[in-house]
Amino acid sequence: MAAKKEASCARVRRGEGSLGTVLILGLGKSGTAVAEYCMGLLGSRVAGVYIAAGKKTPESEAFAERVACREVRVAFGDEGVSQLAAEVEGGVFDVCVPSPGIAPHNPLYVHGKELSAQVWGEVEFAWRESAPDARWIAITGTNGKTTTTSLLAHILSTAGQNAVAVGNIGDTCMEAVAKDPSRVFVAEVSSYQLYSTDEFSPDAAVLLNVTPDHLSWHGSFEAYREAKCRVFSHLRDCGRAVAVLDATDDEARAKVREFKSIPEDQRGFAYIPVGAKAGYSADMRNVCGSVNAAFVDADGTMTVAYAGKEHRLCKASELQIKGRHNVGNALAAASVAVALGSPDEAVAEGLRSFEPLAHRIEPCGSVQGVRCYNDSKATNVDASLAAIAAFPETRPILLFGGDDKGTDLSPLIEASHRHARAAVCFGAAGERFYQAFADAQASAPEDFAVLRAGNMEDALDVAFGIARSGEVIVLSPACASFDEFSCFEERGEVFKRLVASRARRLGA
Repeated sequence: MAAKKEASCARVRRGEGSLGTVLILGLGKSGTAVAEYCMGLLGSRVAGVYIAAGKKTPESEAFAERVACREVRVAFGDEGVSQLAAEVEGGVFDVCVPSPGIAPHNPLYVHGKELSAQVWGEVEFAWRESAPDARWIAITGTNGKTTTTSLLAHILSTAGQNAVAVGNIGDTCMEAVAKDPSRVFVAEVSSYQLYSTDEFSPDAAVLLNVTPDHLSWHGSFEAYREAKCRVFSHLRDCGRAVAVLDATDDEARAKVREFKSIPEDQRGFAYIPVGAKAGYSADMRNVCGSVNAAFVDADGTMTVAYAGKEHRLCKASELQIKGRHNVGNALAAASVAVALGSPDEAVAEGLRSFEPLAHRIEPCGSVQGVRCYNDSKATNVDASLAAIAAFPETRPILLFGGDDKGTDLSPLIEASHRHARAAVCFGAAGERFYQAFADAQASAPEDFAVLRAGNMEDALDVAFGIARSGEVIVLSPACASFDEFSCFEERGEVFKRLVASRARRLGA
């Protein structure tokens, strides 16, 4: 596979050519990484670096001051692109690299696109600058990207490959390529990043799920879905690439049907459906005649059927990451690892040894026999649904609340009634959540409790007030964190400290 991939992908990469004048939009993490990289090429492949930094911040002003002595121009404000273009011969940049947070309707993006010959997002730019023998895996989806990306990088490393998780975790793609252009790059890619890809053709592309999110940035759910699916746009250009799709998700399953309808010689790449509408125990070979499939077989073994061979790996019960959704994430990661030629034994060992990530149904101790889990990353209803169903051995007490996104709560309430014993509603969203649960109390189990708390710390103490030894408390807010905290990471870290302080005072 590698030899054919090197030959086919080399023709679309531009790593040896002149980049000319480069316009960078924004000075966030990715914009700064691209700027640093391009400044290193001044006088060789880059003729000039122009940065439209947008709003002034202490960080962006400090950066502009630091590079002022170099052949770099920085402009602030909505008219920054036009101001910089006036300094460029012909008034047009050769390449524009927008930061992912800058939406297409933002004046910086609009002007940058108008005044540039080409627009490449940071992911595209890094891919073009990587070595011909590098391998790229792109993982996207509304939920589950970080876990799947980290798990796959772990599996590939266990198999002896020089793999690194990049993108929205760890280094940016550009930083990672600058350090070593010949690695296996396992990239978590968002819809923002995919929107500005052009010829990006990874060796493997994973679509986990698509549910409504970031609609203000994209303008509609259809545009959001289209951006996610751009991850597959150029797979055929890479030669023997593979697409992996979680077929338990409606949108991903529709893409499976689309791929199946295209003759293989025209499609140009293989695809592996993970599970089916009925769940992860369903084998798509039996459901609809798919050539490949990933599923949990009758005895609980995670299995990948690919290129005519069944790879039986490990039991789903051996995974350290909890929840049905993580079975899907693990099957997706295993499918890519198998398709890239990793030995079954190494894949199985990687699956078994991978530990839960911070803030994603993360075990964070116990207090008087009550186990606590930090799922602060669950900033929307769909993410919380996964945590609610992740404890089939008990009925958890759930902590919901934070900065309200105003989404429909009926799926959350239905799942809580089915799986949980209580919901504690807190923060700015607390009253709306509490009222929604109260309005649905007639359909709740008789012993289901709904309680109210002022903030997250109060919510934890209210939960401890009703919890019994052997039970589980889960922070899975279904909300953003900004009413109390700067980000979901801070919220999760505070929660863990609160649990630890009570364990010290009351005992584990």
